[in-house]
Amino acid sequence: MSRIVEQLGYYRHWVGEYHSMSAIASSAPAVLVAHLANVTSTIRIGAGGVILPNHSPLAVAEQFGTLEALHPGRIDLGVGRARGTDPQTAQALRRAADRGVPARRVPDRGADTFPDDVTELINYLLPREGPPSYPFANPGSGYLPEVWWLGSSTFSAQLAGMLGLPFSFAYHFAPNLLEPALSIYRSTFQPSLLLAKPRVMVAVSVLCAPTTDEAQWLRGSTALSILQRRSGDVGLFSSPEEAEAYPFTLEEKTIIDEALATHVIGDPQTVHEGLDLLQERTQADELMLSTRTHSYQARVRSFTLVAQSWGLVPLKSS
Repeated sequence: MSRIVEQLGYYRHWVGEYHSMSAIASSAPAVLVAHLANVTSTIRIGAGGVILPNHSPLAVAEQFGTLEALHPGRIDLGVGRARGTDPQTAQALRRAADRGVPARRVPDRGADTFPDDVTELINYLLPREGPPSYPFANPGSGYLPEVWWLGSSTFSAQLAGMLGLPFSFAYHFAPNLLEPALSIYRSTFQPSLLLAKPRVMVAVSVLCAPTTDEAQWLRGSTALSILQRRSGDVGLFSSPEEAEAYPFTLEEKTIIDEALATHVIGDPQTVHEGLDLLQERTQADELMLSTRTHSYQARVRSFTLVAQSWGLVPLKSS
């Protein structure tokens, strides 16, 4: 996919960190970033993001410092503090001190230490003069990827502003907090060594097809997956045919409509207008598109149609 969106003219491609989810093969973002950067040449490749409480800041600095050294000027490091998985898997990933504690009672240590961990991580990557102090990341010092703070709350927005980091808001996860979070981020922003003024990215779910009817049909896969996740089923993504055959109840349809209300779904003109309105509403510097479909070909087509409607690639003559 990275090579395709690079050819289409997109600026960056990120992979997330998710564990114990059959439908998402992205449990090791640093490994994926290395592979994707190696098969592309111009597009920025990054993690969106590394769940920092799952790792030591030093290990992440070493990984992404190495990636930046290998692919200078093309690596992004987005960091977040959400679990990215179920409590049992989070317990298996995190500190040994929590071994033996029932998963439901394991404290979310990342909520307390995350700001300090981010600062520690960045300090490993900033250029330093003189002999190194221990511990130090090697490669690391001076190999600084573009660091982004990822969040879906007003708390994360405030921390991103106070540390002077670019902020990527997960609109597709927390649509009701979009305006308050961006307002808090911009009002609390303090210039830093990494960033002189606020910089906002808004991540939005997008599904584009030649016709709105087809896009709405493809939407069925996402609709059914929403219900499956609510019941604890994190299996493979359902097909539109399976979704079409599923007997949705009125209550389930209401849940789905609410969950998908902020998704931008339709034909190229509809999607273009929806993204244009979102950018105007938020004054975002960038929009990050998240597209989930059962079919790889439909996903590629969606990114292609959006790129064409925005003029990233020439429109093909009919």
